[in-house]
Amino acid sequence: MTRAEDDKMLRDIFLAFVRVHLLHHATAERIYGLEMIEELRRHGYDMSPGTLYPILHGLEERGYLKSEQEVASGKIRKYYRTTAAGRKLLEQLKSKIRELGAEVLGPRLVVSSSRLRHRAAGRRFAPRPR
Repeated sequence: MTRAEDDKMLRDIFLAFVRVHLLHHATAERIYGLEMIEELRRHGYDMSPGTLYPILHGLEERGYLKSEQEVASGKIRKYYRTTAAGRKLLEQLKSKIRELGAEVLGPRLVVSSSRLRHRAAGRRFAPRPR
């Protein structure tokens, strides 16, 4: 493999991660491009509008996102939310991500989302009794 081939493979995988990230945030709340460029930057992705907007448009064309336009600060801004198909896809992806994370990182390194929410809120995590 050449360095260029490795770089292309890495880019393809990262762009798949970006799609999952977009679906995740668009499920939690409506999103717009510049906001997501800043959010992705916090996670180490250096995305240009020329890369991000075609991804958003592609997810919308495939029926995973829907958009609405609104005037914000005198400009028309396009907001995105997931559709039912987008939410279903995200749930399927979460299952696969958990499985892959446990295999690649080891089961002790995969932290549950409820544990992360408690940690972010400054509380100790106490799992619910089964």
